[in-house]
Amino acid sequence: MTAPAGFGELIRISGPDGAWGRVRADLGAHGVVLLYAVLADWRPDRAGGPRLRALLGRDWARYLELTHPEVRVRFAASRVLLKFAAAAVLEVPAHLIELTYGPTGRPYLRGYDAVDISLSHTDDLLLVGMTTRGVIGVDAERADRRLYGPGLGKHLCTPHELELLEQFPESERNDALVRLWTLKEAYSKAIGQGMQFRFTDFGFGPGAPATVNMPDGQPGTGSEWMFRTYGVDDDYVVSVAVGDRGFGETEDTAAVTMLESSFVDALTEVLGEDESESADEDAFGRW
Repeated sequence: MTAPAGFGELIRISGPDGAWGRVRADLGAHGVVLLYAVLADWRPDRAGGPRLRALLGRDWARYLELTHPEVRVRFAASRVLLKFAAAAVLEVPAHLIELTYGPTGRPYLRGYDAVDISLSHTDDLLLVGMTTRGVIGVDAERADRRLYGPGLGKHLCTPHELELLEQFPESERNDALVRLWTLKEAYSKAIGQGMQFRFTDFGFGPGAPATVNMPDGQPGTGSEWMFRTYGVDDDYVVSVAVGDRGFGETEDTAAVTMLESSFVDALTEVLGEDESESADEDAFGRW
């Protein structure tokens, strides 16, 4: 797969011993890194109860509240993948990463805002995005999801997008709409609005690079935003939105060089305890 300008390639992570060096290198080179995994490689039943509880941290209670088995599996696997990814970038053990959530459910790294994160999962695909540029949103959908049909103008598309879709051959309209859907989801996540921002209030054009448009097709954002769409094994469509806050990129993301000294002292103390305890199993590096 050829990486679009400004972004690296999608990196597959096949387990806790995955290509974390590539993740760090991509983030350093592009200020953005995108990684994905297959659910089977991150199923939480591969971890014992105490290890999974430590990895999930504050999400443990939410995990226990979920009643649907597959929903529980995806919830746990996606959070564990996200924490391992953040741990690789911050250079700390995964079980020390804590997530917090905004009003719309958007995840953040607690106590560390130099790296923004986003998460998506659908069926057997898990997707994580991280950036040091500003804010990021990612979304993944099945490529064969049926979206095109009556009522698009009420729920999914702006008037301008409807006009553009009608210009596609009928056989290509659903594919174009899946792309639009993932771009809208990614942008909504990046700005922290989730589904509160109606998809009929903003749109995207049919070409690349994508840009945010007003409902009438006029430009809605400037060069501070970048968007890209990828395909994964012809089964999934993945989109990413990255917004530049204008503060420049964070070159060194290691926690010990970026966090305030009191936090580093506490972190060092915890790490020292971890190194002395064999029960930690190399900071949960193995399932």
